[in-house]
Amino acid sequence: MAANMYRVGDYVYFENSSSNPYLVRRIEELNKTANGNVEAKVVCLFRRRDISSSLNSLADSNAREFEEESKQPGVSEQQRHQLKHRELFLSRQFESLPATHIRGKCSVTLLNETDILSQYLEKEDCFFYSLVFDPVQKTLLADQGEIRVGCKYQAEIPDRLAEGESDNRNQQKMEMKVWDPDNPLTDRQIDQFLVVARAVGTFARALDCSSSIRQPSLHMSAAAASRDITLFHAMDTLQRNGYDLAKAMSTLVPQGGPVLCRDEMEEWSASEAMLFEEALEKYGKDFNDIRQDFLPWKSLASIVQFYYMWKTTDRYIQQKRLKAAEADSKLKQVYIPTYTKPNPNQIISVGSKPGMNGAGFQKGLTCESCHTTQSAQWYAWGPPNMQCRLCASCWIYWKKYGGLKTPTQLEGAARGTTEPHSRGHLSRPEAQSLSPYTTSANRAKLLAKNRQTFLLQTTKLTRLARRMCRDLLQPRRAARRPYAPINANAIKAECSIRLPKAAKTPLKIHPLVRLPLATIVKDLVAQAPLKPKTPRGTKTPINRNQLTQNRGLGGIMVKRAYETMAGAGVPFSANGRPLASGIRSGSQPAAKRQKLNPADAPNPVVFVATKDTRALRKALTHLEMRRAARRPNLPLKVKPPLIAVRPPVPLSAPSHPASTNEPIVLE
Repeated sequence: MAANMYRVGDYVYFENSSSNPYLVRRIEELNKTANGNVEAKVVCLFRRRDISSSLNSLADSNAREFEEESKQPGVSEQQRHQLKHRELFLSRQFESLPATHIRGKCSVTLLNETDILSQYLEKEDCFFYSLVFDPVQKTLLADQGEIRVGCKYQAEIPDRLAEGESDNRNQQKMEMKVWDPDNPLTDRQIDQFLVVARAVGTFARALDCSSSIRQPSLHMSAAAASRDITLFHAMDTLQRNGYDLAKAMSTLVPQGGPVLCRDEMEEWSASEAMLFEEALEKYGKDFNDIRQDFLPWKSLASIVQFYYMWKTTDRYIQQKRLKAAEADSKLKQVYIPTYTKPNPNQIISVGSKPGMNGAGFQKGLTCESCHTTQSAQWYAWGPPNMQCRLCASCWIYWKKYGGLKTPTQLEGAARGTTEPHSRGHLSRPEAQSLSPYTTSANRAKLLAKNRQTFLLQTTKLTRLARRMCRDLLQPRRAARRPYAPINANAIKAECSIRLPKAAKTPLKIHPLVRLPLATIVKDLVAQAPLKPKTPRGTKTPINRNQLTQNRGLGGIMVKRAYETMAGAGVPFSANGRPLASGIRSGSQPAAKRQKLNPADAPNPVVFVATKDTRALRKALTHLEMRRAARRPNLPLKVKPPLIAVRPPVPLSAPSHPASTNEPIVLE
């Protein structure tokens, strides 16, 4: 009965998914909704699987520093792996969850230097935290409420001075004496002097214009003058004047007028006090966040002093009564029965009714965590195509602690122990990329979706530091250790020191001997001799029938006849051009468009022009070439006068050399 009773302040497990681990939350409020259900306002705590890999690296470095400072005993790799499952990260994020999703209690404590980490593994449902996670800013910070216990926080008490031994310490750095209990004044005289100090403070407030506006009545001014700040000033005055009442009286009222002493309660305005109450309601007694988000113009000491003075006012007493009345109206505890429904991930044994994930699992598979083959009950774990399963004890461990008992290959054992992520921690593409059933091509496609392109652009100072501080940077050593941090600030500081000296020293210029041009030409001729020109033959006329011969792929300007194109079965449109592949004629049946595979594409066709073809290009006019290009499927009609090659046009010749009718013999 007591185990199923949950109260405000308890750390509990919440289940939001049948396959994911439990959520660890702390109950802040228990509210009853209008339809009779109970909702719990909880504080979120995050696991390592809930934060990014960079923050996991930061948490690892913090854990190593804690082990070195607290001198923790050595643990095995499996224990270190399980300790990461016991670490949580506190946050200030609140959420409301149904109370019926509670699945049990757990214990969460702040990690202390006196704690031994291995003790957390010996206790069930026991967690610890030392860092605070901000889900919005994605940062990890040390908890401000850390208790400073340990040898380094203890005061070092010096030895007592012997009689007659002088104190050689710097007295200016030591404490200053502000009150002597063995003074010559009696208690009655001290009380009378304090009454005089209050009266002077009341009179000073009456003379001050700003104080008369804040405390318009005499009673308020007298109450403000009776605060501790006035009494402290009066006692300090007695101490400075050697407990001489006459001198102390004259100090209270100097020549310029009475001394006015104000505390933080008087310095703060009403709007600033309202902001403080609003911040206190949101952040509690976290004065750093109150100053950062609400009162940045106030100092931290001023906020702390105002808080303790504010607790003595009637405003604090009224808010305390309202909170107590509101707490009485809310639920103090709620009873949640034990959850006994079967999990959908449960694998039904052979012969029973098949469940959600029970069908299709192979026999003989072992547990992914403890590698056992015998268990009273099995549970499906990971992606469905992986056919992975966990035994009953490992399934409970997975649900409570968010990991497996032993590090597996999928959790990062093959990549090292720095990133202990199981397949439950990974997204579906990442988990499939680690699958042994996934090919390398598909694995590359899956991982390519999560990659992001980034550019690193160096500054001039960085490029200078690479050359001038090569002994500090050690680029070859840094390249072999890409994940080791480099102290860039030290390198920049050293570069700024060496840069003025390097500017004064002249650069060493190595003269380069250049060979003369004649020598370079002789070397090139000796390496690659030039080919001799072939002698030209006699001038022979062009065979006119040669252009109409079928040369296959030899000529680029040879036009195919209309009969040849029609015989090939290529359909033509009304203007003589062939129909495109996407347009069909009336007699052509409709065919489904298919995407061509690049592997099935035809080989590229290369046209090699002959001398006759090149001569024909020169013989044709520009207008005839354009007309032939616009109608590539029609045969080209070549007239005999155009077979010959025209001579080069001189500067004085007309712009249209085609007007001549004299045939020219081709060389």
